[in-house]
Amino acid sequence: MARKLKTYQTSLGFFDLAIAAPSMKAALEAWGADSNLFHQGAAKESDDPDVIAAAMAKPGVVLRRPVGTDRPFSEHAELPTDLGGGGPTKAARKSKGPKAKKPSSRPVDKAAERRAALAYEREQTRRELERAKNEAARQKDRERRQQAIDKAQAALDKAEQEHAKRAAAIRAEVQALEKRSQTEQARWDKEKERLEAALRRARG
Repeated sequence: MARKLKTYQTSLGFFDLAIAAPSMKAALEAWGADSNLFHQGAAKESDDPDVIAAAMAKPGVVLRRPVGTDRPFSEHAELPTDLGGGGPTKAARKSKGPKAKKPSSRPVDKAAERRAALAYEREQTRRELERAKNEAARQKDRERRQQAIDKAQAALDKAEQEHAKRAAAIRAEVQALEKRSQTEQARWDKEKERLEAALRRARG
């Protein structure tokens, strides 16, 4: 069953962020926060009807607007143009706070909530599929690289075996030549001794 969504809001860097999510934990994960912004007082559940409407229209999607402004939230917000005027603008926003809380008594549209919750789950499924697709691509790249390594290693191993075989054949030939050389030297020593003896006898 689809979980009921709530709208959460925070400020990170140059942007205010908002998202429709089933829990604070889900919002923190979507924002990429490495600490609990809610415990730190840097994030809250929004009660601004405009923010809620924008977030519920795109559940699970992080919406942005330039920090310190009252511009509508959107997926692709421009950077703030007047960073120096953040103080007064924030003060102006705070002054509007009580007015923004008034419409909290608006009737709850159960059907819209269900649609938003289902849309959030579809967005989560899309993200998971995208992550799985990226991981599959990385795995395929790793496998391709490993195949290239295995192929190169196999070629090296084969070349080393061939070299070892040829070196062994050359050593065998060298040993055979040495043996022939020794045999020839022994034959020559005997022949030389016989011929020198014959020469001595001839000389008398």
